[in-house]
Amino acid sequence: MLRRMIRLALALTMVMGALTGGLLATAGPARADECYTWGRTLSAGMSGSDVTELQIRVAGHAAYGEVMAVDGAFGPATKAAVTRFQQAYGLPADGIAGAQTFARIYALQDPDCTPAHFTYAELNKCNSDWSGGAVGAATAKANGLRTLWKLEALRHAMGDVPLTVTSGFRSYSCNSAVGGASNSRHLYGDAADLVGSPSLCRLAQQARYHGFGGIFGPGYPDHNDHTHVDGRTARSWSAPDCGV
Repeated sequence: MLRRMIRLALALTMVMGALTGGLLATAGPARADECYTWGRTLSAGMSGSDVTELQIRVAGHAAYGEVMAVDGAFGPATKAAVTRFQQAYGLPADGIAGAQTFARIYALQDPDCTPAHFTYAELNKCNSDWSGGAVGAATAKANGLRTLWKLEALRHAMGDVPLTVTSGFRSYSCNSAVGGASNSRHLYGDAADLVGSPSLCRLAQQARYHGFGGIFGPGYPDHNDHTHVDGRTARSWSAPDCGV
């Protein structure tokens, strides 16, 4: 907690420097954390690895029912997601990622790039190296990071209430041990089973606004004790007891 407060203070200092120095047109080279630092302001029409890094962090602010592409191209969907991120955190909402937007991300971001309220360990209770699933370990972990940022967006939208991940990435052996489906999204690292302070139905309903293509909850077979979300691109939602 102390480390995060210090990081937030540093990020706010960066924003104030930009405001007083008239530097909002560029992000500035100042390093705000130990994970990733943006070196330029990003806006529609731009592309590059820095756009990809931004997309990972704002994909949880996608439009209703949308799974936003993380492709390094700053198109309309990315601009809309940046705008929603800005609105969610009380920033000027112009869809342009500059110093204030990056400062907010830095404040949310831990040194390993995971968001403030979730960890890799929470999403991977199977093994530490993300191996043995339907995709390579590096891909599974990358999918996991994207999922964690979507969960952060979901958590914030619900009033920053605690959410608990009961199951995330699974190798084939872990999946078999818990009786998971042979084509489970858990094998890809982009799925999470959730419980928490909100009702399971509220989780299923709100998840529709945070970049999850798969949502299954109460009323769907074997999902009355949790809400499942995943990053599949073809929408598949079923929580009949919740109107989803």
